[in-house]
Amino acid sequence: MEKSFRQNQYRQEMQQAIAARADGNEGRARVCARRAASIAIREYLDSRKIPYISANAYDLISTLLGLESAPERAREIAAHLLVRVSEDFTLPDPLDLLAETQDLAEILEFEAI
Repeated sequence: MEKSFRQNQYRQEMQQAIAARADGNEGRARVCARRAASIAIREYLDSRKIPYISANAYDLISTLLGLESAPERAREIAAHLLVRVSEDFTLPDPLDLLAETQDLAEILEFEAI
């Protein structure tokens, strides 16, 4: 798949995440951020010919998390992206998954923004 297509997908997901946050829908913002992260991760894995089981966001983030050759900060962000929300639908730590997703894209050298 052409990189510019993935860059457009990434931009769309991040724009949706930002819009959802502006509308007060933090849950939707997190979902969009995770999907954006998965797009950057898929590009990273494909460019290095690293196999992955599926292209869904959870599996791609999990693959990056378990990849010892990936940058440590990228794996740390992947762990944050997989943190479950509490019963009141908030993250247990003060994490900004939108900012972390942008950091991840930069770390993985996915020039999308």
